[in-house]
Amino acid sequence: MKGLSPVVCSVFMLLLSVNSQPIFAQEQAATTIEQKVELLLAKMTLQEKIGQTNLRGRSSRAKGPLPDNLKATVRDGNVGAFLNVMKPEERDELQRIAVEESRLGIPLLFGRDVIHGFKTIFPIPLGLAASWDPEQAKTAARVSAVEASEYGVNWTFAPMMDIARDPRWGRIAESFGEDTLMAERFAVAMVKGFQTDDLSAPTAMAATAKHLVGYGAAEGGRDYNTTLIPQNELRDVYLPPFKAAADAGVASMMTSFNDINGVPATGNRFILKDILRDEWHYTGMVVSDWNSVTEMIAHGYAADKKQAAQRAANAGLDMEMTSDAYEQHLAELIEQGQVDQQQLDDMVRHILTMKFRLNLFEHPGRYQNIRSSILSAEHKQQARQAAIDSAILLKNQQALPFDTNTSIALIGPLADAGHEQMGTWVFDGRGENSITVKQAMQATLGADKVHFASGLTYSRMKTTEGFTAAINAAKQADKIVFVGGEESILSGEAHSRASLRLPGAQEQLITELAKLDKPLILVVMAGRPINLLPIIDKVDAVLFNFHPGTMGGPAITDLLTGVVSPSGRLPVTWPKAGAQAPIYYNHRNTGRPASDENFVAIDDIPVQAWQSSLGNNSHYLDLGFRPAFPFGYGLTYSRFSYSNIQLSSPTMTRDGSIAVSADIQNIGSRQAAEVVQLYVRDKVADVVRPIRELKDWQKITLKPGESQRVSFTLTPAQLAFYNQQMQQVTEAGEFDVWIAPDAAGGLHASFSLTEQH
Repeated sequence: MKGLSPVVCSVFMLLLSVNSQPIFAQEQAATTIEQKVELLLAKMTLQEKIGQTNLRGRSSRAKGPLPDNLKATVRDGNVGAFLNVMKPEERDELQRIAVEESRLGIPLLFGRDVIHGFKTIFPIPLGLAASWDPEQAKTAARVSAVEASEYGVNWTFAPMMDIARDPRWGRIAESFGEDTLMAERFAVAMVKGFQTDDLSAPTAMAATAKHLVGYGAAEGGRDYNTTLIPQNELRDVYLPPFKAAADAGVASMMTSFNDINGVPATGNRFILKDILRDEWHYTGMVVSDWNSVTEMIAHGYAADKKQAAQRAANAGLDMEMTSDAYEQHLAELIEQGQVDQQQLDDMVRHILTMKFRLNLFEHPGRYQNIRSSILSAEHKQQARQAAIDSAILLKNQQALPFDTNTSIALIGPLADAGHEQMGTWVFDGRGENSITVKQAMQATLGADKVHFASGLTYSRMKTTEGFTAAINAAKQADKIVFVGGEESILSGEAHSRASLRLPGAQEQLITELAKLDKPLILVVMAGRPINLLPIIDKVDAVLFNFHPGTMGGPAITDLLTGVVSPSGRLPVTWPKAGAQAPIYYNHRNTGRPASDENFVAIDDIPVQAWQSSLGNNSHYLDLGFRPAFPFGYGLTYSRFSYSNIQLSSPTMTRDGSIAVSADIQNIGSRQAAEVVQLYVRDKVADVVRPIRELKDWQKITLKPGESQRVSFTLTPAQLAFYNQQMQQVTEAGEFDVWIAPDAAGGLHASFSLTEQH
């Protein structure tokens, strides 16, 4: 056995003795998960192996007892996992059958989409990213896992780390935004929050990195659409968050619905084998998305279920979600030599390893002695803090904050909408457990100071019958707070929008309220950036909240009344209109970069102008080239100055680093937090590089007048990219660097990277 690893050698010796030792002796001799998996795999029949690859769904609203045929499927070892079994007694019964009545007693996985909370709902992932604080995401995941574990959920299909550059795409709400570094850091934080450092712990839950890969690059911002991504873009932008999750020990990954350059992700050998297994040496489990194996037929990549199973298995997909191509055809495919038996064994190894990591063989049932913490005061306080830190102040003309003696007209379809403020992908949260803006504001200001009239009963409402009551309420108050945006169902999977404007008659009602000439504060809750251009000049302040969750009302009230200063920053570039999408800060330059100097607007063009380019470069005649708000943007109730940028050296060597620092001072009158951001540009490269790339950030809190020297360390590894030959390289040359409050401004300096060591 020369050349074999110690683990393989010990497993081989154990297998040799399979007929000479009693089973209990073999299992006692197996001390590692790898050894236990090999012993169990050696006992399994072909059909039992295939059974482990089947993930079966059940409606969480199913009524009546468990069907006998479902129980028989478990008893016969023909299913490896379930999703959406949400009655604890049903889960207990299915697990009991699997452990006590199936031949080998292999426990089941129970999966659920626990995305940004279970019962206590946190801000949507895009909102968590707006905090620029990965610890908030880690806390959200930890609370989610603790609560879901009480119901016996041991596997979640989160976090989603798709890079989202198009706000029309509904699932931007579930992403961490447009930046690769942010997606990496937030994904790792959520993986650690779900899984902890010990996946066998009672409240640990297996996480799933999804969707591998490129889902957020869907053409036209339309869900499930095709994606066209050059390989170096794939490696530089879309894959790194998954690599970071893999390195963090994420238990599973999920393939995406889309095709990538013509090959569906679920059957994409290049992604699942060449990169995931061979390059990254990932040993976790890979599961399909819902029916995505058989959807390869509609893609035109498979003629039927049999070919879909063959393509998915040979690409390296371990488990099939809800569809039954594996169940129906894997045995035949193996018999015919179209799928190798070794491939199936590898698939099952990954599944069993995850079950052993979760300690399901030792403790298959729910930990029913855990003291319930669902919707506990601690969890709600953590959700409240996350909602506070995620809110972004986009505009403020001395309208905020207001004191608690102010009388307020509270108007708008989301002012008292507990269900809607939770956002997308909430299966187990309940609107009645939310505290709305109305409830929180009445508790803080007193019911007599809050004059409530929704004006519109839901966000898409087009009739104006409630306008009169809303205007009358506004006339009685010192200030008007309009709480609008999108209902939760308007974002998320399969909810893409062509228009980003406020739905229904919201703009019309805001316009009428603005005529009263009173301070008008717009509070928005939504799952994506909203086109505020038609009404932003009519309001005095805008506080934006990506759907803030259960405690959105108290968080927003704390912010409006100045208990805390807003500290959220945009994790996405904010377009002026949907027609600007896709739009993102880290784009490349063209040969004719857009600039203010050569901009000619549509109304500036003379009638019957001579046919020419008018000097215009890379912009729209009617929208220009700048976004409404840049990536990283956000205001506070104070102001900050940036000064004195310095580099520790004008030159970086290949084995060295440089420090980049600047002075940040709070020059306002209130304590506030600032997100100090570090950007770099590689000026000349083998492949054209983005005009800016985020390389690091720090969130600091300063008292009025206080100053802090903020320093970042830059290394050659942070400057690497994939060249035309698909080699990851760091090229010598000149670089720009900024310490900035957002992606559009900041202090600038330059340095060079030399070939010297």
